[in-house]
Amino acid sequence: MGIEKTQKDLIKYFSKKLDTHGPIPKGVDYNGLKSQEIRFEQLVKVIDPDQSFSVIDYGSGYGAMFDFLHQKGWDFEYFGIDLIEKMVIAGRETHNKFQNAHFTNDEKEVPIADYLLASAIFNIKLDTSDNEWIEFTLQSLRKMNVLCSKGFSFNMLTKYSDAERKTERPDLFFGDPLVYFDFCKQNFSRNVALLHDYDLYDFTIIVRKEV
Repeated sequence: MGIEKTQKDLIKYFSKKLDTHGPIPKGVDYNGLKSQEIRFEQLVKVIDPDQSFSVIDYGSGYGAMFDFLHQKGWDFEYFGIDLIEKMVIAGRETHNKFQNAHFTNDEKEVPIADYLLASAIFNIKLDTSDNEWIEFTLQSLRKMNVLCSKGFSFNMLTKYSDAERKTERPDLFFGDPLVYFDFCKQNFSRNVALLHDYDLYDFTIIVRKEV
């Protein structure tokens, strides 16, 4: 299965999730609010909140990351990007009272931001081969890198997950954290952190640029 076909199928997959559950964690295929917040807490470690900042939420869904940042009381401008039009519409509708919340499915509409955050966008590969999906993830990281000036972070299911979990879900991708850590160190910055200590079946990588 090619990447284009996979992306079309993923649009159908997540559109159905949103239709079924609405703009809640299950609507973007998270197990629940707690695991979502734990992952978000790792991702935002790339941000320096002591000054106002702009942030791209890459694969934003309905905008749960905006809510997470807003609850912290930080001063920020938010740009949510999602391929799925229904997610963009849901984001706009649920955040229409916030002047600092912007949602689009077109990357060209978004300015270069200080930071970029990407949560769970690499987890579901469907029938795509691991090698093809790995190449897709690396290309995506290169794109993410040029969209931000100060740093970015992303998470991914880990190859250190229980064996039965991987067997039960062949549609999921379980990445090697060391491969992605090395790739980011070699290509993006000397300042890269690998977080794998928060009791979930995934890891987070933070890339801080030298600015």
